[in-house]
Amino acid sequence: MARIIPIATDTDKAEAITAATETLLRHRPVAIPTETVYGLAADATHPAAITSIYETKGRPRFNPLICHMADLDMAERYALFDPVSRRLAEAFWPGPLTLVLPLKENSGIHPLATAGLDTVGIRVPVGFTAELIRSLGHPLAAPSANSSGRISPTTAQHVEADLGGKIEVIVDGGPCPVGVESTIVKVENGEIRLLRPGGIEAEAIEAVTGKTVIRPKASGTAAIEAPGMLASHYAPNASVRLNATSVSSGEALIAFGPRDISGSSAAMAVFNLSPDGDLAEAASNLFDYLKRADASGATGIAVAPMPDEGLGEAINDRLMRAAAPRGTEG
Repeated sequence: MARIIPIATDTDKAEAITAATETLLRHRPVAIPTETVYGLAADATHPAAITSIYETKGRPRFNPLICHMADLDMAERYALFDPVSRRLAEAFWPGPLTLVLPLKENSGIHPLATAGLDTVGIRVPVGFTAELIRSLGHPLAAPSANSSGRISPTTAQHVEADLGGKIEVIVDGGPCPVGVESTIVKVENGEIRLLRPGGIEAEAIEAVTGKTVIRPKASGTAAIEAPGMLASHYAPNASVRLNATSVSSGEALIAFGPRDISGSSAAMAVFNLSPDGDLAEAASNLFDYLKRADASGATGIAVAPMPDEGLGEAINDRLMRAAAPRGTEG
């Protein structure tokens, strides 16, 4: 079983940095807390390290990995920034925004991390992970720390339940405050394309740049340019039914706000993402409540309608992928 190391104190953090760095230097993956979800991290410059991520997760190798940097200066050593991307980096890093950028020639990031693309998704995370990157001296490739296609983990206990028998170290930073993965955007010819909605609202990006964010035409139909673009993803074992106004026999309910859902009293379990209708609270609870609903013994999970503005766009994206027909996850 994995060793779980808390980081509640400076002494704990130093121990975690030492243990995680030593494990990473042996090209083994480490589960780390970020503000979005827990990541399964390994050295983005070493092929054996990156292979260990794909093997541990059972992840398709055509699905690229986000490379996490300690800061903007480090990111600029590996990728080319256009003016709009640099403005976004300065506005939102450290934080839950990933920029897809052209790789510098001989950047050192291994092609396994980028799935052979000439671009790389880069993010600067908040807190512990940035310190760990500085200790290692290399960027960390870090998809979510869960079996491929399954619900992303937002606590160390989620990671242990899924991957605890496959990895050596889990750094426990407590529940992830954002709760959904980073927003991914790509700037092309001065236009901002949204590849995956996430922890930074598209409206906030538009406010900073003065540009309209271009949404994908249809979820799951575009070429894979970044993580989280597979049609089926974030999936529990139970089937997921969206925009539910009633609960059927054998279903658990994931509610939102004060709205009454017919049949909720007979549900296998009821979880309200935010009784007050707060989308930030809903995002932080989403994956945990999906896991709890899945563990309730329900054969299906009914999800109440969610607003589609602000963080609701990211929540609905994850829910649509969780509800997609299985076998489309690559």
